[in-house]
Amino acid sequence: MGLILIFLYGFAIVALFIGGIITIIVKSSNNQPVKLGVQMLIASIVLVVIGGGACAVLLANS
Repeated sequence: MGLILIFLYGFAIVALFIGGIITIIVKSSNNQPVKLGVQMLIASIVLVVIGGGACAVLLANS
């Protein structure tokens, strides 16, 4: 069960990052605001930091 959640978490991070990059490229080429794409990138970075911190805590306690 835990392994499935790790893969889903990783998939969510990758999907947010790639979706954010694509959104920024498309909206900037159409001269539209890129706020949504930047928010998606920030969310993916926050998820990476939280996941890394949780992994470090789990490894330190084992």
